[in-house]
This record gives sequence, C-alpha cells and structure tokens, in this order.
Amino acid sequence: MNFKTIATVATLAMSASFVTAASHSETGNPMVGGAPMFEEKNIVENAVNSKDHTTLVAAVQAAGLVDALQGPGPFTVFAPVNAAFAALPDGTVETLLLPENKGTLTKVLTAHVVAGKLSGADLMRQAKASSDGFVHLKTLSGDALSAQVRGKNLYIYDESGNAAKVTIADVNQSNGVIHVVNKVLLPK
Repeated sequence: MNFKTIATVATLAMSASFVTAASHSETGNPMVGGAPMFEEKNIVENAVNSKDHTTLVAAVQAAGLVDALQGPGPFTVFAPVNAAFAALPDGTVETLLLPENKGTLTKVLTAHVVAGKLSGADLMRQAKASSDGFVHLKTLSGDALSAQVRGKNLYIYDESGNAAKVTIADVNQSNGVIHVVNKVLLPK
C-alpha cells in the first residue's frame, strides 16, 4: 500500500465513524441490537427493532405484557439479550412460552421491571452511597433486585444472587429507560 491509498482508507474510516456517531446523536440514545432507539418511542416500539431482543419481545407478547409496557410508566427495564435466554437450561424458554405457563412467564418478565425511571448514573450513585454497597429495588412482580458497582460496571442481582452485567445503559424511552443486561434475572 502506498501513502495515498493509506490516506484514502483512513479518510473513509474517519468518515464512517462520523456517520455512525451522527446516527447515534440523532436519536440521543445508543444503538441496541443494530437498531436506533428513539426517545419518543415507548419500550415496546423500540425493543421490537433490536435484533438482540427477539426472545424478550416474543416472551412479552406471549405473556400479554405489550399493553402494559406501552403504558405511560415510567418504567426501568433490565432487558436480557437473546444470548441470556439461550444460556438458560435447555427447554426453559420453550416451556415458559407455553400458554399454561403464562403466570410464571409474567412473573419472570416483570421481575426485570422497576417502577420509575432510574438512570445508570442514579443506580451507581445510590449503590456507592449505601451502607452495604447496593441499591435495593422492588420489581413489578414484587421480587427484589439489587444493583452494585464493580469497577466501572453496573451489575444487577436477582434474589438468588445471580449477577447480570449492564452492557448498555440509559436507553431512554418515552415511558422510561432500558438497561441491556447479559443474563436473565430469575425470581425465587
């Protein structure tokens, strides 16, 4: 490669970076699952566009929670990615999606939702300021979640002590906020 070719490639790479950054700033939100997330859309309207949340969207539909999550909220949703559902024991997702297990599925999903809009910074600040290093949250299912800061990362713990790392924080919605997590949080 000569200098002119390298300079051209570098210019194209910087241009592509600028276009990507511009598309993020247009929405005011990070991209999730390869899709822009729009602050003026609600949780469901944005989630259906994320290729990383197809299992979650199918589960929300099967549980009949679409209308609730399109409601005014505000809600804080810890949204597991497809890989988190795939990591569950074989057959778990398929079993939860059966009509006769709608109650259990609803409990699992609402154990990922907290009333109110809590930013990642809010959760981190509250956890750091607490006497035990955790901020304790009550979910819509009535179950408990706890948030803790480890290094520069925010982790969400279910009642069994299983930790999910927040991989994308502060995806603002018209009716709350989504924090993408890498594990499914299970109620007891």
